[in-house]
Amino acid sequence: MKASKHQGSTSKHVKALLATSLILALSSTSSLAMSDKDLVIVTSFPNDVTDVYKKAFEKKYPDINVEVLSKKTTAGIKYLQETSSNNKSDIFWASAPDAFEVLKDNNLLAAYQSSVSGIPEKVGTFPINDPDGFYKGFALSGYGMMWNERYMKAKKLPTPKEWHDLADPVYHKHVGMSAPSRSGTTHLTVEAILQGEGWEQGWSTLKSISGNFKTVTERSFGVPDGVNSGSFGVGIVIDFFGLSSKATGFPVDFHYPTLTALVPANVGMVSNAPNNEAAAAFIDFLLSEEGQALLLDKKIQRLPVNPAAYASTPEGFPNPFTGEQLGTVDFNLDVSKSRYNVVNSLFDVMVTYRLDELREATKAIQEAEAKAKAAKNTEAMNLVAEAKLLVSAVPITAERASDPKFAGIFTKKRKKASDKVEARQAEIEQEWDKTTLANYQKATELAEQAIELL
Repeated sequence: MKASKHQGSTSKHVKALLATSLILALSSTSSLAMSDKDLVIVTSFPNDVTDVYKKAFEKKYPDINVEVLSKKTTAGIKYLQETSSNNKSDIFWASAPDAFEVLKDNNLLAAYQSSVSGIPEKVGTFPINDPDGFYKGFALSGYGMMWNERYMKAKKLPTPKEWHDLADPVYHKHVGMSAPSRSGTTHLTVEAILQGEGWEQGWSTLKSISGNFKTVTERSFGVPDGVNSGSFGVGIVIDFFGLSSKATGFPVDFHYPTLTALVPANVGMVSNAPNNEAAAAFIDFLLSEEGQALLLDKKIQRLPVNPAAYASTPEGFPNPFTGEQLGTVDFNLDVSKSRYNVVNSLFDVMVTYRLDELREATKAIQEAEAKAKAAKNTEAMNLVAEAKLLVSAVPITAERASDPKFAGIFTKKRKKASDKVEARQAEIEQEWDKTTLANYQKATELAEQAIELL
């Protein structure tokens, strides 16, 4: 009987040990479920952003290793498209909302409902999150201009306030911007001007400014780098470039023009993410109070989507949830998406690849206009007006740019003019280039004729 009790006691003890071992095994397996794979994040954000979040997230979740694949927005989209059949990415993290719409249309994003609360549905009229739940806004971004105060003082340049200011002859060869085909954030800047002013007037404004460019940079961060170093005085940038440069001690400042868009920077879970639990944890971390506070890091300086985060912002820091007017353009994401590649191609043909000719025409017009006004010569002013119309001309209408059949031709992204494109797209771009070059050359001739009259 004693033996039986002893055996029963031993049996219970063994069962307890087995149960404990099973719990430990399951716990270990659960831990390994995240740690046996890296959390792979495809992002266009610079290291100043990703390093801060990677460090903080890995500290909070020590079993998860974050691997960052740094790619510009367009390259990130292409990468996810090309690897979709054997996807190894978990998160797509970028500024441009239309990029997420492209991925959503391609069924490359997974819907996710975050547990984080307190974030408004909209900022102004723009939804912070995708209504269908495929991506979340985690920060807000506006578009404007930054300038180097020492440079401006040395060159005796006025402080710009509106986009049209940058078309003033005083800024000739003092302005820098990246091409929208190379930067999703620059594309949004261009699209905001086109939507805010209308297709024809918007392009006229863009080309008037572009005629004053010193450079079109290879990447978006080349613009703040150029302003910080004094390579040029004014840069057209997304707000956090200017705000972070100022916060880290560069002699620069930033300003939102009246006409600008305020849109969310986003994060989404990739379809068939190999590590979806870790992906969900990362999204929630970005939206949490802890994650939102990191946006105020001096190297990041983005606008949080959670209004509560602004309680700890420094004096003068923009707050889109107060009475301050930011983002006057009622940005239409569908319009932007419908003509995304067409707008990028147009900008490259008319500005990026013909910058020398555009600058020459612009300079000639500026000189002719100044002399014609001083002389009050009507004939010369008429020639200048004709030259301006030639420079501002756009080879297609807004309706044509958004036509699905036409826009569908433009699918390739190029880093330079010599990169191969589809035959039909190349043919159309060659036609645009021929017309644009002829217009710039004729405009230069007319401006020179106006000067000769005087």
